[in-house]
Amino acid sequence: MSATPTGTQTEVEAGSTPQWKKYDKYPIEVDPNQDDKATEIMLCSFDRPHMRAFHCSWFAFFIAFFVWFAITPLIPEIQDSLGLSNEEIWTSNIANVTGTIFMRFLLGPLCDTMGPRILFTMVLAVSAIPTACIGFVNSATGLTVIRLFIGLAGGTFVMCQYWTSKMFTKEIVATANGLVGGWGNLGAGITQLLVGTALFPLFKEIFKGTENPAENAWRTVCIVPAIFALMTAILIYKVSDDTPKGNYHELKKNGAMGEPSAVQSFRKGFYNVNTWLLFIQYGCCFGVELTMNSAAAKYFHDRYRLTTDESAAIASIFGWMNLFARGLGGWLSDIMNMKWGMRGRLYIQLVLLILEGALVLVFAHSDSLIEAINIMVFFSMFVQAAEGSTYGIVPYVAPDALGSVTGIVGAGGNVGAVAFGMAFRDPEIDERKAFIIMGGAILVSALASIFITIDGHRGILFGKDAEETQPRKRNIVPDVA
Repeated sequence: MSATPTGTQTEVEAGSTPQWKKYDKYPIEVDPNQDDKATEIMLCSFDRPHMRAFHCSWFAFFIAFFVWFAITPLIPEIQDSLGLSNEEIWTSNIANVTGTIFMRFLLGPLCDTMGPRILFTMVLAVSAIPTACIGFVNSATGLTVIRLFIGLAGGTFVMCQYWTSKMFTKEIVATANGLVGGWGNLGAGITQLLVGTALFPLFKEIFKGTENPAENAWRTVCIVPAIFALMTAILIYKVSDDTPKGNYHELKKNGAMGEPSAVQSFRKGFYNVNTWLLFIQYGCCFGVELTMNSAAAKYFHDRYRLTTDESAAIASIFGWMNLFARGLGGWLSDIMNMKWGMRGRLYIQLVLLILEGALVLVFAHSDSLIEAINIMVFFSMFVQAAEGSTYGIVPYVAPDALGSVTGIVGAGGNVGAVAFGMAFRDPEIDERKAFIIMGGAILVSALASIFITIDGHRGILFGKDAEETQPRKRNIVPDVA
């Protein structure tokens, strides 16, 4: 149930006291003991600061996916135009997710020092440049290099999850993180559909009087996502806040925030073993999604002899599950936390990964197109639900190094994608065997849930809840009013 607004939102005059904050009242219920974080999610509200940040977070991440995977449904056309081998295509796919690994490690501690808003703006603006330059590619090397730089857009995930973790209380943070992450990831599915079945045919029609309309179309169509990225970067900078109390530079200027050390933040996250257990698990859910984003259209195109338009439409189904599945995983994590605390979050993480791995193995043995599509729908749902449940655990690992933990775990997704991509790239491993390897790895990673032990929280086998972390009830159903 939603709360009645606590008052009209007003700006506090910038004072000299250490307790300075930009807003003295909020149009949403907040917990003053958790830095004025919201205790509810009001989906139809765009009010600053909480819900404005919520919507800016998922939309900016959505546009980042539009940039990041705009080229994916065009791969069959690019392969034909440039005469590339499957190994060369997979090398470019791997480069596309490798560029993000470094960015996620870097952006995590920078979030703790600069805030998510400016970093979102910078990364979107920079990644728009190589996206607009796709038309200049003429070789396998050129394709790999430009996709490496386009992959920088994937680093925006760190800001996406960090932002909502700063805006919503721990009792509902998994639901918030799951919704913004899922709706952002939805950009992958919509990009497959929009670029592959709408923009590409449109641009072919525009160039129908030329010698090679298909090649001219793929060389120019990616200008569209580049423009959207630049527009979104400006929007995010102008209309949002880093935290409930204001932007980082305002808080520092008015003595309400110290100057955090990026190095110290990174060390705290890096030397926490729970960070790396979640790193492995995220590699086996988001890494799987990235692999499918890169491989699905070509897989259906080659295996079932479909056209580029048809294979892109089917591949988009995987991403469309993000509309609800990642949020569902976060919501289930919050529900389990309400009943059993951290142990509940870990139980749901374990179950979701087991179901995900089992369905990958079933998908590997599917022989008909209809069967493959149906299995992919459920397989995708558990992949994304596991992503949501992972980021229900992340904010607890090292709260004072939230950015670093978010970045390192997020990088695990890209490392997983690189590892699985190497299996698909290997000419001695057919696609069915690559899927079996993937499914086996996921099942093994599920066991890591047993060993995650967070200070002050009871795990599946180890640890004990501190008195202040005992499970307590809180309304965690998003309000659409």
